[in-house]
Amino acid sequence: MILDQLVTATKKRIERQQQQVTLAQLKAQVAQLPARTTFPFETQLGQPGLAVIGELKKASPSKGLIATDFPYQQIARDYEQAGVAAISVLTEPDYFQGNDQFLPQVAKTVKLPLLRKDFTVAPYMIYQARLLGASAILLIVAILTDQELRADLALADQLGLSALVEAHDAQEIKRALAAGARVIGVNNRNLKDFSVDLENSIQLRQQVPADVLFVAESGIKTATDIARLKAAGIDAVLIGETLMRATDKAVQLQELGV
Repeated sequence: MILDQLVTATKKRIERQQQQVTLAQLKAQVAQLPARTTFPFETQLGQPGLAVIGELKKASPSKGLIATDFPYQQIARDYEQAGVAAISVLTEPDYFQGNDQFLPQVAKTVKLPLLRKDFTVAPYMIYQARLLGASAILLIVAILTDQELRADLALADQLGLSALVEAHDAQEIKRALAAGARVIGVNNRNLKDFSVDLENSIQLRQQVPADVLFVAESGIKTATDIARLKAAGIDAVLIGETLMRATDKAVQLQELGV
């Protein structure tokens, strides 16, 4: 399964990076940063209406190369001007052609909260995210034990980072809630066969308390999709390919009805 391959590749990447900068060195660098007392990612997603997280994504395992030309800072500006609530920045290099340095460069370019979209497999990556300028990290229930999930959420809180906790089914929703997730994302893409079904988010919304932010991810392409998700009481949507392929991001969002 592609998720297993992503986890393996990420673990190897982090091992290499720790040979260059140890965890102790990384912690020391993060300790020099100003303390954070607010969680802007959650604040933005909690505003009235359906919030949009625009994704900076050059490629993906399911779609291959999405953006031959990838002026990510300009795209971030376009997203901000179009009115998105936050920006998701892919930093995974092997399958998504992301790069850690995209994050600090985007953080200098826009004032929106940034989600580091990567496959968090170790506390090292959470410290990295804070140092790189992220406001939030991605935690995928399927690749973490309950103990790891709780520990990662606690560390994120300590560092002033929100966590988008991604689930794929009702059991994973239960695990996310038990761990204390404040933001739950449901991926509508089946990572076994890449099929997409928005009904996954719509059905699972019922399993999540109203005071926990709910994000629908993947496969959102039309105004009808948006209308269905709004009707289901979903708080936010993460849109990647549809916005990445749009010449005018603002027009695309208007056509989607958000």
